[in-house]
Amino acid sequence: MGRIGISCLFPASWHFSISPVGCPRILNTSLRQIIVIGTLAAAVSLLCLSVVIMHSKYGWLSRDKKFQRYLARVTDVEATDTNNPNVNYGIVVDCGSSGSRIFVYCWPRHNGNPHDLLDIRQMRDKNRKPVVMKIKPGISEFATSPEKVSDYISPLLNFAAEHVPRAKHKETPLYILCTAGMRVLPESQQKAILEDLLTDVPVHFDFLFSDSHAEVISGKQEGVYAWIGINFVLGRFEHIEEDDEAVVEVNIPGSESSEAIIRKRTAGILDMGGVSTQIAYEVPKTVSFASSQQEEVAKNLLAEFNLGCDVHQTEHVYRVYVATFLGFGGNAARQRYEDRLFASTVQKNRLLGKQTGLTPDAPFLDPCLPLDIKDEIQQNGQTLYLRGTGDFDLCRETLQPFMNKTNETQTSLNGIYQPPIHFQNSEFYGFSEFYYCTEDVLRMGGDYNAAKFTKAAKDYCATKWSILRERFDRGLYASHADLHRLKYQCFKSAWMFEVFHSGFSFPVTYKSLKTALQVYDKEVQWTLGAILYRTRFLPLRDIRQEVFRAGHGHWRGVSFVCNHYLFSGCFLVVLLSILLYLLRLRRIHRRAPRTGSLWMEEGLPSQKGPGPL
Repeated sequence: MGRIGISCLFPASWHFSISPVGCPRILNTSLRQIIVIGTLAAAVSLLCLSVVIMHSKYGWLSRDKKFQRYLARVTDVEATDTNNPNVNYGIVVDCGSSGSRIFVYCWPRHNGNPHDLLDIRQMRDKNRKPVVMKIKPGISEFATSPEKVSDYISPLLNFAAEHVPRAKHKETPLYILCTAGMRVLPESQQKAILEDLLTDVPVHFDFLFSDSHAEVISGKQEGVYAWIGINFVLGRFEHIEEDDEAVVEVNIPGSESSEAIIRKRTAGILDMGGVSTQIAYEVPKTVSFASSQQEEVAKNLLAEFNLGCDVHQTEHVYRVYVATFLGFGGNAARQRYEDRLFASTVQKNRLLGKQTGLTPDAPFLDPCLPLDIKDEIQQNGQTLYLRGTGDFDLCRETLQPFMNKTNETQTSLNGIYQPPIHFQNSEFYGFSEFYYCTEDVLRMGGDYNAAKFTKAAKDYCATKWSILRERFDRGLYASHADLHRLKYQCFKSAWMFEVFHSGFSFPVTYKSLKTALQVYDKEVQWTLGAILYRTRFLPLRDIRQEVFRAGHGHWRGVSFVCNHYLFSGCFLVVLLSILLYLLRLRRIHRRAPRTGSLWMEEGLPSQKGPGPL
């Protein structure tokens, strides 16, 4: 039989032939078709697989990384790996009025991108508990004996030294920051306490501790640190990666003449404690002032700072308004209310010759207490008897003068300057009393709705005290809600409502307030913002080490993409060449006459097999 020669553009040394003995022509043709179709299918499959791999590597991976960062922040409960040499540490001591607390933070090596901040997290011990310790009393108690301060704070530093790896002590920054209790001391006493710390702490501990690492911070600084900490946990300092993320147009402070930039919208914070209320939020646009006096006041309320490691980069430059209002906390407000109530009632009794509130049988009717509850106010040896009427609307009306609002534009509580808020494109978180008022008794913490809150507060105030006590005994309120909370819930609900809507001028239709105790199930302290701000230049060290490596990593990525497509293109070209050649051979084969016919025409015998030897 004949032989089929196949070369397919291969080198001569690759030429070979196949004898189709036992293989009919039909099967040979079918085999070629199967080979061609199979080759095409394999090529298409390989091409599709390449596209899928590329898409997954450079498309889905970025979103996966974002999800991983989010997941890491939400579920950050694993013990810190102290054996990892790439983990860095930082320590902040919060010296408050009632006690001092130490917080140990940690973060991995910076990724080398100067636009990214350090990924700072709270350190967790082997039992996955945050590394935190508190001691009492407050540091201000040592105002007359400053030489004892270093001994007082040593237990905290020993605690931190036990958790931070010994090899890391010399490169671990330590910050001792004092707040409210120290602010009220004379400057000489503040200086004596700080000097004792700066002198003795470096003798006993190897932490990175310089003169600027121990200071008394202002209420403005504390508010800025709290704002930074909240927004860092919320991920508002990260880059825009999704089209549906809330953004804001920002005029960078100091460069108002340049074009505005678009970046993630940050969240404002409202914090109502027992004594004071604080508000902090970003002011993205350049502000104007109604008068020169207002401008002077605003300088003390607006903070401009750069969170980035490069002072020449403006991506992380923020302008934040921070205002603290003493006497506007929940407990202090009730005290102010009772003081005025007592004074006005005594004066009216004297002028009108009445005995209102002087006996339990003729009590003063207080609209800010639950219905039928009895209470007393004692001052200067006198007692004023009260009975609640539970009138929420009248209580609000009674509290409005305490806001001390003025007719001047752009002002809030006490007539203090407040830059305008773009309510349609803003978000606020309410902490402490904002959360307690909405959740402890009314059980509606989270997304704030003024209409629903008002209705719930009205219903609570108008409920008889005996029924409220019965509900309390049945455990229908939050576990940490006590009788003091029940008694003053009506007052504090009205106070919170007035401060938010009348004092800070938020419309009753505002839907972007979230009342919370924690963020992502974590209590966020201002100390997190403090270490973020104070270590902002540390990434420069890692960036210098990573510049060369990052550059090569970039070209490796580009090379991978180019080589991947080049290989696919060459493969397809070769495959098409083979296919075209096979088709050409088939066409030539069909046109050629059979071998047997040629022999017949030439008068030669047909060769059916080999002759005899």
